Amino acid sequence: MYLGQLNRLVVKKQVEFGVYLDGNSWGDILLPRRYVPKTADIGSSVEVFLYLDSEDQLIATTEKPLVMVGQVAQMKVVATTKVGAFLNWGLKKDLLVPFAEQNVPMQQDYSYLVYCLVDKSNRIVASSKLDKFIGKTTPDYQAGQEVDIIVAEPTDLGYKVVVDHQHWGLLYKDQIFKPLKRGYSCKAYVQKVRTDGKLDLILDKPGYGKTLDLTGQILQKLQQSGGELALSDKSSPEDIYAAFGVSKKVFKQAIGALFKEQKIEISPQSIKLKA
Repeated sequence: MYLGQLNRLVVKKQVEFGVYLDGNSWGDILLPRRYVPKTADIGSSVEVFLYLDSEDQLIATTEKPLVMVGQVAQMKVVATTKVGAFLNWGLKKDLLVPFAEQNVPMQQDYSYLVYCLVDKSNRIVASSKLDKFIGKTTPDYQAGQEVDIIVAEPTDLGYKVVVDHQHWGLLYKDQIFKPLKRGYSCKAYVQKVRTDGKLDLILDKPGYGKTLDLTGQILQKLQQSGGELALSDKSSPEDIYAAFGVSKKVFKQAIGALFKEQKIEISPQSIKLKA
């Protein structure tokens, strides 16, 4: 079992105020009545998030927090106190960022990118000192592999991002076609694993597979819009990205493929379905 993460536990006993789950060596763990699924009978299993309540008692909930241990997320400060800042965690209890784990002094109503961990006192806390936790293991990826990213900050080369909550990556300026904000999350693709352990990334799916996916989307949108779209190989990268979420290069490859198959006509201002 893991504190601060999802666990599947067996219902051991039913009581008026909820059910007790079998926590093995951790003892029985209460799942309060308001979180108990209707299908939870003795012997059945329930997926729960384990955390400590305001009295440091181990408790379970079926609610999903905004971040779990081992993850990175953009979170808002709801209060600052003498022990640190508290973040909106999506649970009844807020998530503490001790002063020692604040990269800069946190302010109420501001949002920060944080990493969630279990500290030496066995408390679930967060830290904005991401370099203490990110990039500590060797990435094992292949070129073209899909990953999840969260934008950390802009750099001279593009944007520094967190990859799969574990590694540092970089999106280069020439691969980006809209402003990205800190905390923005999306899918990306590995372009290269660098010798320093960081990852070069791209937003477009590499290879001809992306083109094939896009041709279907273009044909569908043409059919939905009466057979014509006000986009062509002369359109701006921004307009193309707004319509399909891809680079101009990939869009041109897709409409080129459709043109060769004699499915569309291309003019400087638009593309049309062939009759």
